[in-house]
Amino acid sequence: MIHGFGPAPLWPAIVAAARSCVGTRFRAQGRVPGLGLDCVGVILVGASAAGITPTALPPYRLGGLAPDVDSLFEASGACRVAAGLPGDVLATVPTAGQQHFGIVTPLGLVHAHVALGRVVEGPIDPAWQLTRVWRLPGAR
Repeated sequence: MIHGFGPAPLWPAIVAAARSCVGTRFRAQGRVPGLGLDCVGVILVGASAAGITPTALPPYRLGGLAPDVDSLFEASGACRVAAGLPGDVLATVPTAGQQHFGIVTPLGLVHAHVALGRVVEGPIDPAWQLTRVWRLPGAR
């Protein structure tokens, strides 16, 4: 490999995949873009753009324990990073006891917004506690 000429980073494809979900209606445990997604569904769509095959996650309930996405990403070769860049997966706590996920974009975050009833892209709410950020394999 000639210095500076490696494979193209995947973060634009990850962001594009997440953005393709914008407007999809919110559906708890939803995994089908255009039909219904929850926040985990959105990050699985982004992860698939990085070549991570979504695996079945055990059922979970909103406001309850979050699915074990940490193990999914660690097993796929994703690494934890201190700050999110476009294409990274962000875990937040928007309210006490609730965990939420999204894909970082140049405009903020693509995530399934339960109150709006659909997947949206917008600024990251400064009130949200950011808990973890994963960089998917090949994103940078």
